[in-house]
Amino acid sequence: MKNQMIKIGTCVPSLHIADVSYNVEQIKQMILKNQDCGILVFPELSLCGYTCLDLLEQDTVLNACEKGIYDLIQVSKQVPNIMFAVGSPIRYGDGLYNCAAVFNGGELIGLIPKTYLPNYREFQEKRYFDSADHLVNNYHYGFDCSMKQGLLMKDESTGLCVGVEICEDLWAPERVSTKLALNGANIILNLSASNEVVGKKDYRRSLVLNQSASTFSAYIYASSGNQESSTDLVFSGHCMIAENGLMKNEMIYPSANTCMKAVIDIEKLNKERLMNSSFVSKFDCEWVDVHVQPLGGNYELKPEQLVEHLRREGVTISKYPFVPPNEKMLQERAFEILQLQAQGLYTRVMKTGIKNLVLGISGGLDSTLALLVCHLAQKMEPSIHIIGVTMPKKGNTSDHTYKNAISLMKYLNVEQKEIEIGDEVCQHLKSIGHPGTYQGEGDTTYENAQARMRTYLLMDLANYKNGLVIGTGDLSELALGWCTYNGDHMSMYAVNSSVPKTLVKYIVESYAKSCEDEHLKEVLMSIVDTPISPELIPSKNGNISQKTEEKIGKYDLNDFFLFETLRYGFGVERILVDAMLAYPKLTKDDIIDAMKRFYKRFFTQQFKRSCMPDGPKIGSVSLSPRGDWRMPSDASYQDYLNQLERL
Repeated sequence: MKNQMIKIGTCVPSLHIADVSYNVEQIKQMILKNQDCGILVFPELSLCGYTCLDLLEQDTVLNACEKGIYDLIQVSKQVPNIMFAVGSPIRYGDGLYNCAAVFNGGELIGLIPKTYLPNYREFQEKRYFDSADHLVNNYHYGFDCSMKQGLLMKDESTGLCVGVEICEDLWAPERVSTKLALNGANIILNLSASNEVVGKKDYRRSLVLNQSASTFSAYIYASSGNQESSTDLVFSGHCMIAENGLMKNEMIYPSANTCMKAVIDIEKLNKERLMNSSFVSKFDCEWVDVHVQPLGGNYELKPEQLVEHLRREGVTISKYPFVPPNEKMLQERAFEILQLQAQGLYTRVMKTGIKNLVLGISGGLDSTLALLVCHLAQKMEPSIHIIGVTMPKKGNTSDHTYKNAISLMKYLNVEQKEIEIGDEVCQHLKSIGHPGTYQGEGDTTYENAQARMRTYLLMDLANYKNGLVIGTGDLSELALGWCTYNGDHMSMYAVNSSVPKTLVKYIVESYAKSCEDEHLKEVLMSIVDTPISPELIPSKNGNISQKTEEKIGKYDLNDFFLFETLRYGFGVERILVDAMLAYPKLTKDDIIDAMKRFYKRFFTQQFKRSCMPDGPKIGSVSLSPRGDWRMPSDASYQDYLNQLERL
């Protein structure tokens, strides 16, 4: 598979102010010691030191910097597949420019001058430098390379496109990196010399994260360390590597000659841009071709090889991409999701004027979440009336789920109705020539008749009570088609339709933990611990005999595949790699078998999603045919399976 993983390092070298030969040697040693990286970034004016001040106008310093650049060209010849950027003052014409010198393939491939020169408080850069805006010619003949703002470096093999800005260029209202990103840069390097004052690191961090997110880029920020002059300022060596708004790695106050690293996923960044129609090129930029080594040094790797390299780098992927990574975030997210669901339902109630809510209560997770949403909507509008209906079938419904359903309605103080559906289902089946009893594995007619009977009764009850049938099915069931067409597939408003199964459990659990009613908490935790089952076949001694995950596979894996398929549009090789990282205890063959099962169900069950009822979008992944996912019901999944066979 094509390897689009790039390891990037931010370097804070040992520094002697104005001792360029010493500084060049430190930079050289750091480059040679970190050849596992494809890109290395050094701070602003790292050849001489940002705090040189008026020494920047001395020929001795400037000549040494020019010699230092030629010396680094020789270093680049030793590591031709590594791109590195260092900061240096550059004389050009009658001006002096604060530049990033970028090296690759044994050459100086470009000089990128700083555009915005801070000239306030402790910064007086206009005393020494001219802005990139003042450049008329775009070529530095002394160094035989382009010298201009907006120069891009592209590597077709890995799909990366690198742009550079310098320190203040990030802090300005019209940021250089925005223009670079709109011209294709998916990696932004920022060579900086940002001093520390109280609170500045937090603001600086927010700038980097926000710019990374808004430009769908990896933002690499390398700032001067504490060996800059302390005459008036303190420098912290604050370095950050962010990827699309997420911090991949960060350090502050490192010791000298420290290199901080992170692996950047170029494919993911490019997918984000592909899916965002607002991301359209608006400017023209010059670019040069470069060759940057990907992670592991090879442009093509087998999935197992790439996984091995990623594990060696400590790269991890969550098994549960829909679930927040820690308890605090989970509690906050669960509350936010419930509020969104309840607000959507409240709006539908107020728009229709229908305030009776009818829903089936099975004692399972999905109907529990739907009932909690109705309960919260009732708090927004006290005139809402909730009618909970349990519809057991003797011999199929377990004692455990039945008791939980009754207790849940009791403690949430909703109107309860119980309708035993056994006789109606049996009569219906006999009317079409079916024996009326379970005929064993594969008797979907027997199973689906129950689901349709329950929906039939709920719809009639809603008509009779002037109510709305509230759907309970979740996003994962819609993805896999694990719902009976025109049965539990249908409702008048589906509050769970954008909530995946792996998240439903944690939302209910979070609600239970914050619940002040101990009786309700006990019931909710019991429901959380109950195996997932539609209970459509005979139980065994009153216990659940039909477990959903034994039929369609584990929901955590299916949700993982769903997220990577819809959120990023990844191909089968990439999803296999990510799944192998997330599930190290599963074999490659186990994951491939699960992926085949997922693709078959996902494609063949689209016809159910094409006519799914209204429901609120909750997260970044939704299957509504009116919004996020529009797919023909007769699309083929064969090419997906063929690719998996070849792996």
